Amino acid sequence: MIELWGEAVRSIEPMVKPAHRNLWLRPVECISIIDGRILLRAPNRYHKEWFEDHFLPSILRDLEARTQQQFTVSFEIAEEAKPAASTAASIATRMIEGSGASAARIELPSHAKPPSLLNRYSFDKFVVGPTNRFAYSASQSVAEAPGEKYNPLFIYGGVGVGKTHLLQAIGHEIYRQHPEWNVVFVTCERFVTDFISSLMNRNGSVNQMEEFRARYRDFPDVLLIDDIQFLSNKDSSQDEFFHTFNALHYGHKQIVMTCDKLPSEVAGLEDRLRSRFTWGLIAEVGTPDLETRVAIVKRKAEIDRIDLPDEVALFIGTAIKTNVRDLEGALARVSARSSFESRALTLELAQDALKNIVASSPVGLTIESVQREVATYFSVKLADLKGPKRHRAVAHPRAIAMYLSRKLTAMSYPEIGSRFGGKDHSTVISAVRKIEKLVKDDAAQRSIVTTLESHLRDS
Repeated sequence: MIELWGEAVRSIEPMVKPAHRNLWLRPVECISIIDGRILLRAPNRYHKEWFEDHFLPSILRDLEARTQQQFTVSFEIAEEAKPAASTAASIATRMIEGSGASAARIELPSHAKPPSLLNRYSFDKFVVGPTNRFAYSASQSVAEAPGEKYNPLFIYGGVGVGKTHLLQAIGHEIYRQHPEWNVVFVTCERFVTDFISSLMNRNGSVNQMEEFRARYRDFPDVLLIDDIQFLSNKDSSQDEFFHTFNALHYGHKQIVMTCDKLPSEVAGLEDRLRSRFTWGLIAEVGTPDLETRVAIVKRKAEIDRIDLPDEVALFIGTAIKTNVRDLEGALARVSARSSFESRALTLELAQDALKNIVASSPVGLTIESVQREVATYFSVKLADLKGPKRHRAVAHPRAIAMYLSRKLTAMSYPEIGSRFGGKDHSTVISAVRKIEKLVKDDAAQRSIVTTLESHLRDS
């Protein structure tokens, strides 16, 4: 019968990625098959879970088809024969500093260590506006009642709009209220790196995989994970995070994640993870509107003790409409010019310091100008472009007009939507992302959009 098990395993090997055959499939051995009971031996519990999830159902189907018999399966875990000192319960009392095989293990202190968060990322330093108010309120609610509602909290938005700020602000507030809690902040890239290192370094008295699982499943009371999109197309890491998520969630531990897209838009993400990411609350952080951008510049100047005239703050907020990081960079550039040249920080100095940046954005261009140009190019009525019609002859030009309005004017998503017949800001975001993808992937569409943009810049 054991020979039949080997044949069933070989029957699925062509469907298994070569790297996974040696790593996950072959290390699991068949010890015996007696009276319909199969006993397997796995190197550790992690291999057992992976084997059960990915291979066992297919192998059993093949085996049962060969024998016309039903089977039950049990496992023995090779590592469980090791001394009790290497069990997860013991490991949970230690943390690894670093991720190599030679990393030192330290005893956890009797009280929780302060989380590794940046002081500047707190709620009182976050500038709230219409495009981030919902995410800000959701983050405060989670910080006030972690693990009770909105678990997980999934915060998404573009680059540099404040996702990490909110994520760390949650950590600061929870630790302030519960200093005895273990608040863990980690980037998704670090999670994946730690996981791979734990798989590769399995020597020594304590199994590195068990250390890893204790660090991420047993130790945290709150897990804050930044840039979860880094899991994309990483099958093994996704599987590990799936079990980590389950362990924390079922233990009523708070999970907060940030991402650059909605769960449904992250390519190469398993459906079971997409589903879990939507269990709690999804909150968007949008690109800040003009008023918020100016407020951000003023707040940053106040923190850095820069004497910033209102007219300069307004100029920077108008000229830089991309994200918070670019705003802060522009302020730093203007402030440095003032300091290096020993000149007062005036509007003229700011205009000169940012002239290359400002030159890339047409001055005085309006959404109406964009709409007229696009309507003329595609031979559609201006009223239809602003109206509710959804057929492609109108919807596609409308999406291009929204994309160009977003790129070439200082208008926010809600403001653009209002100029297109009162469309919701999410409709504008969807249109912009659609055209961004077409411009990247379709040469013909890229040519059309580039031509329109050129005409608008020269007008």
